[in-house]
Amino acid sequence: MAGRRTETMQDTATGLERTRARDLGAQVLSGQLGKTIQRLRKAYNLSLSELAEQSGVAKSIISQIERNETNPTLATIWRLSQALDVSIERVLATSDEEPFIEKTSRADTPILVSEDGKVRLAIIGWIKTVEWLQWYDVTADPGGVLDSDPHQRGSVESLSVIEGAFEVDVSGEIQRARAGETLRYRCDRPHVVRCVSSEPGRATMVVIMKAAVME
Repeated sequence: MAGRRTETMQDTATGLERTRARDLGAQVLSGQLGKTIQRLRKAYNLSLSELAEQSGVAKSIISQIERNETNPTLATIWRLSQALDVSIERVLATSDEEPFIEKTSRADTPILVSEDGKVRLAIIGWIKTVEWLQWYDVTADPGGVLDSDPHQRGSVESLSVIEGAFEVDVSGEIQRARAGETLRYRCDRPHVVRCVSSEPGRATMVVIMKAAVME
């Protein structure tokens, strides 16, 4: 009888350890998940309401996930990953230790499209830096227009043209750049990027958020 009690106590202890480990894992998952969802949402410049509308997940639930106040179901995570255009594996990544070399597939690269459908921005920057540094691979059809709202005060944008020609309009001041040339400009005010060449254009765009305010 004593032997059975000992085995039962050991089984109970093992069960408790597994439960604690599972709970701890869930907390870690939730913590990383909330940060990932928030970074992706901000990368797309989506409000909580807009992400809720696109994913079908309640705004209050998304807010709780971002604040690490709930452990969402797999179905909820899948809906959010679909709305944010990334794989569910990417969203569920929990490790704080990022590899020195990280490879992102084309399918895992979110794409933003301008209102006229002629300018496409592939988000090639590291998602962890999105709040202060963003960079994109820009492809544009002739005549394509990317009309942007002001970013945070002091932010600076850099457009390096690889193919074709682009025009940047910042509050009525206009400059053009061709392949091999770069335009840098304040983007804390309304700004427009246009592809002004007769052939498709391509450029790399880097946005430095919260940069030092220029005199």
